[in-house]
Amino acid sequence: MAISRRWALVALLGAASPASGNTQAGIAIDTHMFVERVTTDVNGRARRILMEADRAERGDSLVFVVNWRHAGAQPVSGIALTNIVPGRVLIEPADEAMLVSVDGGVRWGRLDQLWMPTQLGGTRRAMAEDVTHVRWTMPGRIAPGQSGRMSYRGTAR
Repeated sequence: MAISRRWALVALLGAASPASGNTQAGIAIDTHMFVERVTTDVNGRARRILMEADRAERGDSLVFVVNWRHAGAQPVSGIALTNIVPGRVLIEPADEAMLVSVDGGVRWGRLDQLWMPTQLGGTRRAMAEDVTHVRWTMPGRIAPGQSGRMSYRGTAR
């Protein structure tokens, strides 16, 4: 299922062009969600397969694949791809390049660097259940026609 409507292009410091602050920067994004299944082949070996997911059931292992391509005419830099994490998905922030937010995209960091307020006025470490957004800073300058792929894992809740 393509879920590109959940993606936004966000400008960071050092944008190369005024258009890089929004989707006018020319970055086309195609995102797919897959369910990972483990089956046994005829020789008794475990095989992992990815199936395009129209619906995910509670407990399903999910893989999100993000394909991007710079479709604009001018190079851009200083941008990031930001994804709103669906409320029914528990992500696995294992990628060192992926930053997360637990407050709707206000603050960003590695999961082990973020804290959440408690009901009694204290704080606690943020957990994977708290993640609301994921973000990747795009490396350096992106030339027209350049493309790439990123992915992350999650579990359907």
